This record gives sequence, C-alpha cells and structure tokens, in this order.
Amino acid sequence: MELLAPAGNIEKLKYAYQYGADAAYIGIKNFSLRAKADNFGRDEVEYIKEIKGDKKLYCALNIFFHNKDIRQLEAEIDQFADYPFDAFIISDIGILKLLKKRFPDREVHLSTQANCVNGEAAKIYRDLGFSRLILGRETPLKDICEIKKSVPEVELETFVHGAMCMSYSGRCFLSKMMTDRSANQGSCAHSCRWSYKVLEERERPGEYYPIEEGDNYTTVMSSKDLCMIDYIQELKDAGIDSLKIEGRMKSIYYAAVITRAYRKMIDSKNGIVVPDLEGFREEIFKVSHREFSTGFYFDKEDIEESTTKMYERQFTFLGSIGEQQENGQWAIDVKNQIRLTDEIEFIGPDLLYVKCENLQLFDVNGEVVEKADHGKQYTITTSTPLHEGYIIRKKADKAIPYAP
Repeated sequence: MELLAPAGNIEKLKYAYQYGADAAYIGIKNFSLRAKADNFGRDEVEYIKEIKGDKKLYCALNIFFHNKDIRQLEAEIDQFADYPFDAFIISDIGILKLLKKRFPDREVHLSTQANCVNGEAAKIYRDLGFSRLILGRETPLKDICEIKKSVPEVELETFVHGAMCMSYSGRCFLSKMMTDRSANQGSCAHSCRWSYKVLEERERPGEYYPIEEGDNYTTVMSSKDLCMIDYIQELKDAGIDSLKIEGRMKSIYYAAVITRAYRKMIDSKNGIVVPDLEGFREEIFKVSHREFSTGFYFDKEDIEESTTKMYERQFTFLGSIGEQQENGQWAIDVKNQIRLTDEIEFIGPDLLYVKCENLQLFDVNGEVVEKADHGKQYTITTSTPLHEGYIIRKKADKAIPYAP
C-alpha cells in the first residue's frame, strides 16, 4: 500500500518524503480546497523536482468550480505543465475534459469531496477515466471490500488519520452562512469548533441543548479525529491501495511524526523488522489531536458523538536541523524559542527520540547565546549525533490543553 502524506508548503513536502511517505499531495494557489495553506507557486517548481526524486506527487484541484473558476483554470492551465505531477485530484467533473485534453499522460484521481461511497458510482467514475477513487470518509470497511470487487482495476484511496468534518465529507455550509467563507471553496472558518454559549431551538424556548464546556470551548459540534494506526492489516485486506493522512495546514512536526508512525506500521505488516515499533506508534498520541476514533470504518456510533475533550499537546515543536557547517556546527531553523535550559529532544526518520546533551547556541556572528528566537539565524553544537532533517522538540511542563 502507498502511504500518502500532506504537504501545505515546500518545507512540509520535504519532510513528508524524508519521514517515509511514498507520495504527497499539494495544492496550487487559487485552486486548492485548503486555501489557507501556503500552497505552491511556480517559483518552487525546480526545488520540488529536486526533492521529489522517484516519489509520487499529486495536485489537489479539488475546489468546486463556478464558471469564473473554470475560465481562470483555462487561462492558467499551462502552469501545471511545469510541475512533476503524477496525478490531479479533482471533485468537480466539469474540469475533467479540460485536464484530459491538456495532460493526456497524467492520471486523474477522484477527490473524497465527490462522495463516492458505492460500487455503482465507482463504475461510472471508472468509465469517465478516473484511475483512482478517494472514497468518502463515510464508507464502511465492508462496503470498501464490495467496491473493490466492483472495480478491481481502479485504485482505492482512503483517509486513515486526521481531522473529521461534522458534515458529509466537507459539504458544509455553516462557515459560508456565518462568515461568508465557503468550505467548498477552500476557506472554511471551522465554525463547528467555535465557542458557543447558547443553543436553543425556536419552538422550544428555554430548552437548551446539553453542552460539555471547558475554558473557551464547547463540544456540541466538535468531531473526533480519525486514527487507524492499529488497523493497517484490515485496510490492506479490504483492497485499499493508498492510505491518506489529512493535514496540509498542520506543522512539519505533525507531518513528520504521523507519517513516520504509519510508515513503520506498514513496513512491519510487510514483514520488515522495525525496532521500537510500539514507540513509533505511541508518538502519534503525543502529537496535538482531539479524541481519536475509527471514523465510519467499523460503525458510526463512535464518530457520531461529538468529543468532550480538548486538544492536548505533550511537546512543543522548536525547530529542525539544517545543513552542517564547515566549522562543524549545525544550522537550525527555529520555530519556537530555544533556551539552553530547555530539556531538548531530537527525533528523526528512524530515530525514535534522543535527549540533547551539551547544547551550545551561536548567533549569526558566532557569539555564544543563551536562547534562539524565531526568525533569526543560529547554529548549534551538541555531543548528540545529528543529521539534517532531525526535528527539535521539548517536553511541555505538563500536557497543555487548548481549544480547537
């Protein structure tokens, strides 16, 4: 099975590949359902080609296109020829003919936004020329088995980890109604996760919906997160060809830790001996997340209940290790302030974690400093062996909950 990871920008793309993804999916400015992600521009094409290598890369063109959007796509479609895309992910079949004509050698994958959840629909999309179907998140595992039997020649892709929508695979109008930001156009305001003080139905004045409350949040519409790390074999047996991780707007820390864990678990199911397998699995539960569930794969009762728990964060992501300098020091990309007094750990693609020993920080002038701040250039030395791409983190004083 293919492991497919999210990449909201060029940095996340690099880490997705480095930490074990077989493929990654990205958005292009103006045409992606994650409009708030950084997305990619033409000035990054050459670097994308360099870090992609022989891995796969998919382009998400999964907004719902109005007439003006199609005209814009027609005007700008030549830009996509510059990118090393192996496939386009689309939800609106109105652009299928245009893509097929301009890029006859590229595959087209059906987005989960199209809500394909049965074998008969799968046959129609196959006949239209789709080589892969990203099934709706509402599809049970038993139905996936039947769909695969209906279209064995078509690849099936499903989400295995990340945020779930309180609506039907993203077809939600709550954000549009409340903020004039359309979820189907890539600008969801996540209104379902806002802090609500009252929920009263017009015909029942004085009757309030029971709401679980915490500091600055409520959970009346807050869905649980999806996690299928313990069911890789069941997914494989069902005939799923690609396992997809959600999170183009998440941090590189999230992308690296989650991708790494699923990589190790898939490898172990393929007969590869993976040292510290349980440790890599446990790292998933230390990354910021809401309460986990198995979504709709086995039954719907669990996911239909809103979560009563906030996000929890056990670690603070501090930055990453860059290139080694001629003087033996290592460049670092600082995301959050690093202090010499912090209990720092490093993680890597095959390194579960290791404590930092004998840390020294240097500013751009080579002067020793006590802390490193985001937005400035620093180097470090440590007696702990390092490699480019290692991630720097520190344990929080305690698990820190925060509102969605």
